[in-house]
Amino acid sequence: MDLYDYLPSGNGYKARLLLALTARSCRYHPVDILRGESRSAAFLALNPDGRIPLLVLDDGRRLAQSNAILFHLAQGTRFWPVDAFLQAEILQWLFFEQYSHEPNIATARYWLSIRGTPLTHCEQESLVQKQRAGHAALAVMEQRLAAAPWLVGEGCSIADLGLYAYTHVAADGGFALDAYPSIRSWCARIEALPGFVRIDTLPSCVANA
Repeated sequence: MDLYDYLPSGNGYKARLLLALTARSCRYHPVDILRGESRSAAFLALNPDGRIPLLVLDDGRRLAQSNAILFHLAQGTRFWPVDAFLQAEILQWLFFEQYSHEPNIATARYWLSIRGTPLTHCEQESLVQKQRAGHAALAVMEQRLAAAPWLVGEGCSIADLGLYAYTHVAADGGFALDAYPSIRSWCARIEALPGFVRIDTLPSCVANA
């Protein structure tokens, strides 16, 4: 397989983390979004949406959108249960991640810690709203994780990996996790999984193309 990705990306990290935890090999193609490489003609020929991550299977089929990639890579692993209701609960959390969590926490992180340019006046005003909505999403997670060690079922699933990706770096977007002890404990449980790799490190099973 080939993974096109930008190393600081939480969305790309979802795929890298699952690959590491399942010890699946993959060729890695860095795409620098800050230099416009995801909008190049070569990349747009692979993904017309111009976004990373992008997974290209050995047979040439291409899969975009981080949570769709998670779903595909999790099949037949312990991170995707066989029970249909648990599967639906995982999808529920992944939809929550893309609708209520990632647009707020990831965007604030990008503005404050990744892009490297000052916020515009409109972005400064929008940041207040995004931080308010991001804390609301974290509060939902905290409530669940105060009652159970994992978001779904009795073990780590792609619901946990999908939400961990941007939650564990939420401080980069101005979201201190001090007020969320259950989230911090949950992060520690994920980081203790065999094969865990940090967001800024390529897994040993992923080799540069």
